[in-house]
Amino acid sequence: MNDIDDTESSRRRHATIVEVAERAGVAIGTVSRYLNGHPVRRGNREQIEQAIGELGYRRNAIAVAMKAELTNTVGFMVPSLSEFHAPVLEQLSRVMRGNGRALLTYCHGANAAAVADALDFFVAHRVDCLIMDGRNDVDERILGIIGDGTPVIFYDNGWPGLPVDRVLVENRAASFRAVTHLLDIGHTRIAVLTGNIGDWTGGERFEGYRQALLGRGIEIRPEYVLDTHWNETEAYSGMLRLLSLPEPPTALYCCNYNMAVGALRLLREHGLKVPDDISLVSFDDVPLFQLHETGITAVAQPVAKIAETIASIMASRLTERGVHHEPHTITLNCDIILRGSTRRLLTPQAPGSR
Repeated sequence: MNDIDDTESSRRRHATIVEVAERAGVAIGTVSRYLNGHPVRRGNREQIEQAIGELGYRRNAIAVAMKAELTNTVGFMVPSLSEFHAPVLEQLSRVMRGNGRALLTYCHGANAAAVADALDFFVAHRVDCLIMDGRNDVDERILGIIGDGTPVIFYDNGWPGLPVDRVLVENRAASFRAVTHLLDIGHTRIAVLTGNIGDWTGGERFEGYRQALLGRGIEIRPEYVLDTHWNETEAYSGMLRLLSLPEPPTALYCCNYNMAVGALRLLREHGLKVPDDISLVSFDDVPLFQLHETGITAVAQPVAKIAETIASIMASRLTERGVHHEPHTITLNCDIILRGSTRRLLTPQAPGSR
């Protein structure tokens, strides 16, 4: 009798894809593949079909998924409210308020346990949509959220593989242009402070640096490539290592604002000036760069456009709930803001010179 009561209760409150997976004893991703018509092993397929029957799971109610009633709340999940993420949050909040929606924000600090907690938090609060920096370590959980009818939008970090919408910027192309600017004014000994190269965004920005140098026939010098993990403190230490080389670089490309600040702090403490002693370009433009004595040349991300595009995709998804559309990937252009932190070398270096 209890089993019957449990089943009836599940039917009344609409079973979720997560519960189907648990009942079937398979991964959430396996259930998602089955529901989307992809091949699934016969044994798993039979278990999933049995679980769907027992739980009364309805694909087209997509669990409370398609939630007959929206909560008008949107989840916003980021590693930190940095000089990039905070303005995106501000712009998104403004757009959401205009549409009668509110943002619930969760900073996970790139901690795996915190990421899992964040996803639980947003599911519990029944957000209408989840906006997050792309990740590749919670695929099954995200597939479950999508399977239950909640749209997921990646921004900033565009990990491939998941059926989510993505709003990105031209990380590789913008980095290529930034480094090309340094090459055009005579620099060949160009160092780079990268983010996590293993991350999609970190890899794309490094690839832009690499392609710019190789396109001019310039060898990539391993001692000039330092992965300082988007971190100011590590960039400070990395800058010290670069200055200690027998042949230090004449120019530096920093793949985000935090690392540029770490490098600038080290240079100031050692009495070195930008661009007299070293030219510098940063990805991410922030108001502080305009206050620097010479101004810092930087790649400016279109923050307002990012927020508007995310909001537009979200509105489309929520308006057409239950209608399948292939995921969108929208890549936005960046501007290179030229200021005084770079200078032309009086005697240009030969390609690959040491």
